[in-house]
Amino acid sequence: MRQEQVAHIDELVRAASGHATRRDAIIEASWRRCVNEHNLDPVVLRDPCIVPGTRLREHQDAMEEFLHTARFGVETLYREVAGLGYVLLLTDAKGITVDFIGDPTFDNNLMRAGLYLGADWNEPHAGTCAVGTCIATGEALVVHQTDHFDATHIPLTCTAAPVYDTSGALAAVLDISALRSPEPKESQFLALRFVKSFAHKIETANLLNRFRQEWIVKLAPSPEFADVDPSFVLAVDGAGRILGFNDKARRLLLRERDRRPGPQDPRPLVGRMFSDFFDLEVDDLPRFIPSRPAAQRMVRLAVSGTPLFAQAQQPPARAASPAPLPPAPSLPKPLAALHHGDAAMQEVALRAAKLVNTQMSLLITGETGTGKEHLAKAIHAASGRSAKPFVAVNCAALPETLIEGELFGYEPGAFTGAAARGRKGLVLEADGGTLFLDEIGDMPLALQTRLLRVLAEREVTPLGRTRPVPVNIRVIAATHRDLVAEVKAGRFREDLYFRLSGAVLALPALRRRADLDRLIAGFLAERGSAAGVRYTVSPEASAALKAHSWPGNVRELLNALDYACAVASDGHIARDDLPDRLHCAHALEEVHDPMPAPRAVAEGGRAQLLAALSARQWNVSAVARDLGIDRTTVHRRMRRFGISAVRQGEEGPG
Repeated sequence: MRQEQVAHIDELVRAASGHATRRDAIIEASWRRCVNEHNLDPVVLRDPCIVPGTRLREHQDAMEEFLHTARFGVETLYREVAGLGYVLLLTDAKGITVDFIGDPTFDNNLMRAGLYLGADWNEPHAGTCAVGTCIATGEALVVHQTDHFDATHIPLTCTAAPVYDTSGALAAVLDISALRSPEPKESQFLALRFVKSFAHKIETANLLNRFRQEWIVKLAPSPEFADVDPSFVLAVDGAGRILGFNDKARRLLLRERDRRPGPQDPRPLVGRMFSDFFDLEVDDLPRFIPSRPAAQRMVRLAVSGTPLFAQAQQPPARAASPAPLPPAPSLPKPLAALHHGDAAMQEVALRAAKLVNTQMSLLITGETGTGKEHLAKAIHAASGRSAKPFVAVNCAALPETLIEGELFGYEPGAFTGAAARGRKGLVLEADGGTLFLDEIGDMPLALQTRLLRVLAEREVTPLGRTRPVPVNIRVIAATHRDLVAEVKAGRFREDLYFRLSGAVLALPALRRRADLDRLIAGFLAERGSAAGVRYTVSPEASAALKAHSWPGNVRELLNALDYACAVASDGHIARDDLPDRLHCAHALEEVHDPMPAPRAVAEGGRAQLLAALSARQWNVSAVARDLGIDRTTVHRRMRRFGISAVRQGEEGPG
């Protein structure tokens, strides 16, 4: 134990015994709470508690809509303090860190300090700290270095502000922390101003998002700020009842209520009449729309008479006719085309339809060949970004030595062999549109760190350039791997996984789909229309197609139908017109690498891959087509198992 930790523990023991300290009153009260109520031992040095990924996902799911709204505020605040050594934490009301932005190069130090996604900063567990003490008191505060209860945390400086929901209940805590800082506590007062300001912005954005169909009343003490930066924001329904407010408005209403003579009204603020607090009725609100000068939009509080300047935002116009509108299509056309009656695929399409115009990143999972890129393109086509580029990147196919320049671009002369004019990079190519990262599980760890920075800061720095370039992209990633297992094995960054998996869409394997007949009929109709031929399938060929397990999924089915259409006579597909592998499917099924067990090939796949290569006379392209994967993936597996290409008839290395 270091000397400063021993001195800190001595001070804690004296404070717990009732001796006065020079600490702020809020810190001293927290120390005593930690000993007397939470039964924390000042001598014990506690490791940070990081909850498991499954529990973290539960906490994130419970506040998914709020997180989506808060995300822009968190990212904007981080850009304000980028380069100053701070990390940003957003916790839920229980102190669990549900969002995190920090410099990925300091990940190990941040995780050891508990400044990480999933960290539990509740006061009963972590002692006096900015998040936990903010939850306990409801106040914004700085907990600087030796203000912390646990001696493990005394190098840290942490500043937090509460974020309240529209009814006045604590929804989250916004925290800005650093591993190192100047010794004076005053050095963090600007950070305190920042977090309080952005907590207010997040509250207001959440209110506006939730009550967009109602009257919104914004109030400020001066006309100059009524339309620019109003302090108090309320939502009011057509009957004049208060529906919600930001925290500053809540405090304003409470002060006004407490000034009323006689016994206090015990009713909650939500549901009270707007006219109980202001000298106007809801029918007067149209006089306060922004088209009138702000100086002419003065309103007074009903009891104190305090003047405020208001802006009223009208709810959207409702249809005059009570007749019901015809039901809108349940799915956009690109997503409706994804399924042909299969319940699992229909559920994927319905979930995707709800997410097409959100900013959150999407992760599409499924076995190789299930149509992950097809789904990503459908989401892009159904979204407001459809007029902008859809840029697909196969992370498994790009050589490791070139992937950084391909993704992020480079300046002229950035490295030996660089193009004379430089390269824009695929991330910037996708600006305004969608960046599709296929086989994200195969991305090298070093590139994962750079990608995490792009997703967190929404800017990219090409090689050889010193200043970053802002980028507006929707990221959709896809993988056939079990990324949770990859995270546990240390091959995939946990924070990148949570950044990418804002929503997860799992595609079913073709062998589990109930619409195989309709898929085949649809694909043959498309090919027949292009070729001017009407394709039919013999009962024997249909039975073979249904009996096959389709380890390559939809991609393998398309290849098989393309082959059958090419060799069929007069458009009639007989059993002999199907590829040979459909007559001996068992040979390829052994090589299949299913999604639920991503280590199957690694554990026993060498012999099976040799068998597949031998069956195809060592034609790597043919094996890739059979398995529905890229040639580069086959070559990579061959290198992993020490298999070198040999001539037909030779036995592979044993």
